[in-house]
Amino acid sequence: MSSAPTITKLPPAGVYTIDPVHSSFGFVVRHLVAAKVRGQFNEFSGTITIGETLEDSKAEATAQAASITTNNEARDAHLKSVDFLEIETYPTLSFTSTTLTAKGADRFELTGDLTIKGVTKSVTFDVEYLGSGTGMAPGSTVAGFEARTEIDRRDFNVNFEGALENGTVVVSNKVTIELALEASKA
Repeated sequence: MSSAPTITKLPPAGVYTIDPVHSSFGFVVRHLVAAKVRGQFNEFSGTITIGETLEDSKAEATAQAASITTNNEARDAHLKSVDFLEIETYPTLSFTSTTLTAKGADRFELTGDLTIKGVTKSVTFDVEYLGSGTGMAPGSTVAGFEARTEIDRRDFNVNFEGALENGTVVVSNKVTIELALEASKA
């Protein structure tokens, strides 16, 4: 009979605000089967609520779709178009957690509702709690987290089907989402 993992580390209870200056919301997708293209959203916000129990803990975040960047203007314009994010109709991406489960001393699974292009699907992030300490603002506490998940972009109506004459897919359907978050509470 196995028992639940022991939680040895959690930040102090409270509401933590994500610091976008010291955080990143990135993604990785294959291009032409050969290369990985990395990008990020530069404008995002959110909160992480650490409760007295895991059941009382939650996370919420929103990203501005127009802030997507891959360091290539032409590709970024295409990603903002109706082929991909359709930012004029769907200006934000959002996540609201539903459950948090311990998987080890500093490892968790965070499941929640991810909304892209008006489509909401349940996804699970693998989360690592990196630690907490005194923040730079007087009386503040900071906590660090890293999280990762994979989605199929077609599940969110991101259905661009570009292919070369030989059948090679231009953009893979699998997208890896990678978050590195620093959050603080007063």
